[in-house]
Amino acid sequence: MSPIRRVVVIGCGLIGTSVACALRRAGVRVELADHDPWALAQAARMGAGTALRAGAGPADVVVIATPPSSVAAVLREAQARGLGRVYTDVASAKTRILAEVERGGCDLSCYVPGHPMAGREVSGPGAARAGLFEGRTWALCPHPALSPRALRTVAALATACGAEVRLLAPDAHDRAAAAVSHLPLVLSAALAARFATGAQDGPAEPPPGEGTGAETGAETGAETGAETGAETGAETGAETETGWEVDRDAGGLSLAAGALRDVTRVAGSPAGMWRDILAHNATPVADLLDELTRDLSRVAAALRAADDGPVAEVLARGNEGHARIVRALSRTREAERAAS
Repeated sequence: MSPIRRVVVIGCGLIGTSVACALRRAGVRVELADHDPWALAQAARMGAGTALRAGAGPADVVVIATPPSSVAAVLREAQARGLGRVYTDVASAKTRILAEVERGGCDLSCYVPGHPMAGREVSGPGAARAGLFEGRTWALCPHPALSPRALRTVAALATACGAEVRLLAPDAHDRAAAAVSHLPLVLSAALAARFATGAQDGPAEPPPGEGTGAETGAETGAETGAETGAETGAETGAETETGWEVDRDAGGLSLAAGALRDVTRVAGSPAGMWRDILAHNATPVADLLDELTRDLSRVAAALRAADDGPVAEVLARGNEGHARIVRALSRTREAERAAS
């Protein structure tokens, strides 16, 4: 029999509501809390649980599903209120949070740092899914003050959500999360940012009154008339003698296809949430960015020097890494199918 019968989830965003829905599906009684009444009401309407009532007694587990910067304060308050016997969180950085929790005077013996390796590029309770964690890894990060019973209880919670538990030291978790989650987000955002100005969408409309009215006709003619027609056609995409329009905006999105969409998919994730995450895992992410920058700089220098060696090396290592990623994700998909 599962040791978990009642859970309190604090934070009704994507992950918190998904945890609640998964536990409800497993027959666990769930109560919800959130400072945003709208989020709380929506999660309740989705069947994730009922609003937390005062005086209900301690739950078996309290799940803190708030941004990383608030985990320590929420944990301290929850423990002061006696909301649960065991506490865990779902934030994607662990070392700094654990230090903040310790400085805050929280009871570490019943606090299990956790991180389900699942998510979506959309946020809020409306995006929650009961099956979000099926077949996914749920990292738990034991520390010296943690009681074995608390660890077993949170492991049972993760299993009830359909996840596979993996134990990692907090610093090892943060390095791994930086590599497989945080760095890809930064790279996706940096690439998508190349298209943020709108310059790639075509020439901007002239400001009102500049080169558009009759009073500027002579000047317009001097700049864009027949004597400069060839140049104008080359710059703005005017029709050629064949009648075809030539687009000279080589950086435009008119050629965008699957590769750009795939690489920039997670760039649509909430910026505020990710600023918080990156701040809490800053050093591992920065170290990886330094390594990647060295690779990219070598490739850029090699391309300018027409030196194929470094380019070929990076592409070959990329093929090898991609094969490993595909194998790892295939195992994840098989576990998801087995759990469904």
